[in-house]
Amino acid sequence: MLVKRLEHVQLAMPTGGEERAREFYQGALGIPEVPKPTYLASRGGCWFERGELKIHLGAEADFHPAGRAHPALLVEGLRALAEQLRDRGYDVQHDARLEGYLRFYVHDPFGNRIELMEPTAA
Repeated sequence: MLVKRLEHVQLAMPTGGEERAREFYQGALGIPEVPKPTYLASRGGCWFERGELKIHLGAEADFHPAGRAHPALLVEGLRALAEQLRDRGYDVQHDARLEGYLRFYVHDPFGNRIELMEPTAA
């Protein structure tokens, strides 16, 4: 047996939050929305994917964001993305330097914590 890689990450969101999810994941982060399979579409939520990057949001009637749990996304142009997120009204929270990376946290419209990081030159 061998676990090979992460296929996708699923985050929760409140029922009916699809448009706000699109504004953040597609609009602010630039990850295109892809159609959910027909048999899953009735559950609500939405999927955002580009190549191997796959973030799925599932709708929960009794939604509560996780406190510290989060995905970490590798980014090119981290500083420009931070500025773009600030311009859209998101609170960009810089954290202590992690060796080999620049990074910050932002919360999606539902309070899910997202870490965005860019490798520094060696």
